[in-house]
Amino acid sequence: MPSLRRRTLLTLAVAAVGGWALRGAQAWDESLLHSQMASRFGAAGSRRLQAWLEMLRTQSGLSVAQQLQAVNAFWNQQLLASEDLQIWNETDYWATPLESLGKGAGDCEDFVIGKFVSLVRLGVPAQNMRLIYVRARMGGIGSTQSIAHMVLGFYETPQAEPLVLDNLVSSIQLASLRTDLTPVFSFNAQGIYVRGERSAPSDRINRWQDLQQRMRKEGFDAL
Repeated sequence: MPSLRRRTLLTLAVAAVGGWALRGAQAWDESLLHSQMASRFGAAGSRRLQAWLEMLRTQSGLSVAQQLQAVNAFWNQQLLASEDLQIWNETDYWATPLESLGKGAGDCEDFVIGKFVSLVRLGVPAQNMRLIYVRARMGGIGSTQSIAHMVLGFYETPQAEPLVLDNLVSSIQLASLRTDLTPVFSFNAQGIYVRGERSAPSDRINRWQDLQQRMRKEGFDAL
């Protein structure tokens, strides 16, 4: 996400997570999801949507550890990493899971959104997850090149070291093992966290309402 602007990312992400956390798993209109996908993105998108729904059904009731692995692998395999300018002709666009699957591509926040929505759908408490804004070092050990990036963190307990779900690295690892990532801040419905301490509340913004409206039209229940 090279073009990511910190202020935009912060306000959009906090609002998004707040909405999901308040409602939890939703009753989706799968018939509408399928019809929206077919009309907008065709057969390839429909296949990816069906694969997502099947994955969620298969993972229902399994352990959180299994769900994390399955969800992380699914989104990393289904989406090609790209940039919003190339996918949507916009500098910063937050795609719905249906849109990401329809395009078969997304940037880092789209991977995170897809994983977050999937895990909430499976019953993982939203407060156990944070969207984490990081600087990701590129080019191996000793490189000074880095990009703005987003990953999903899963916290077994509030004080636990998070597991990192990332589209740059396929395996789920403890944060301490991801020495290529430098955290900047993280956020969830409970607030914004800097250096592990909550520094501000999570407020809603109008732009998140637009995303909710698009998701409702697609067949997702209101967030």
